[in-house]
Amino acid sequence: MSPGIDALLEQARAGLNRLTPQETVEAVRAGALLVDTRTETQRREQGELPGAIVIDRAVLEWRLDPASAWRIPEATGYDREIVVVCREGYSSSLTAASLQAVGLRRATDMIGGVQAWREAGLPMSDRPADVRY
Repeated sequence: MSPGIDALLEQARAGLNRLTPQETVEAVRAGALLVDTRTETQRREQGELPGAIVIDRAVLEWRLDPASAWRIPEATGYDREIVVVCREGYSSSLTAASLQAVGLRRATDMIGGVQAWREAGLPMSDRPADVRY
């Protein structure tokens, strides 16, 4: 019998040093890469995160693995801190664990997702999203 999604989420989070929205701001200031995996519809509803790179979940590992031929220029090394953000902080935990499995040992996510960011009163961006394909 499968342990189920709740057990998988718990296991993923056990290996992460998850950040609050304010800690995420500080991490980005210190050089962390902020990656937004929300859909276009979710971003339209909630707004854009300042400084985030938007990468579709389907190609995320290829874009962030420094050894991948399809990496983005910001994927500079396996020690780069990466903070993954989603709508509410669930899928981002699974995504960060997947990035750690690729070798990106400092990958993590933001607790509560963009919803928590907005509730914390942190600014949203008025610029178009930096979408990477």
